[in-house]
Amino acid sequence: MGLEEKLPAGVLLTTVELAAGYARKGSLWPASFGLACCAIEMMATGAARYDLARFGMEVFRGSPRQADLMIVAGRVSQKMAPVLRQIYDQMPGPKWVLAMGACSSSGGMFNNYAIVQGVDHIVPVDVYLPGCPPRPEMLIDAILEIHDKIQKTKLGVHREREIVALEEQALAATPTILQKGLMR
Repeated sequence: MGLEEKLPAGVLLTTVELAAGYARKGSLWPASFGLACCAIEMMATGAARYDLARFGMEVFRGSPRQADLMIVAGRVSQKMAPVLRQIYDQMPGPKWVLAMGACSSSGGMFNNYAIVQGVDHIVPVDVYLPGCPPRPEMLIDAILEIHDKIQKTKLGVHREREIVALEEQALAATPTILQKGLMR
């Protein structure tokens, strides 16, 4: 009854946001930021057996200016934190961050002064990938989750409203120092 039935075969209807999201998710270039044992699994994901090239991720970029996805694989020390932030700041927008492994997500088993207890204290994280170390299949699943986020990303004024709403939500959240958990 709608417009779809009146169009000839082979005509595709979509929005600019969906078309741009489809193009963006198919051309993600990750920045390699392997810090510990999780980096071995990240390298295995790029090898022939798992082949990230199927998802448009041909090469891990050595330069942050060419990358739009940062995969933080492993524990982040206090000395490495400013370097991580500098690399994140050098990446062009829009950019996404994946925290790979228990160490980058929450400090893992290293609950001491030398290790940052979660990379989200340094850069905003889009997807957390648990495990010690996570398998390549899990990394591929997390990348596909980022693809879904990219596909649903708004453009223009709608994106600005979305960012403001996310910032307000983050400011209203309970600070991590006040959160109660197993360690407190």
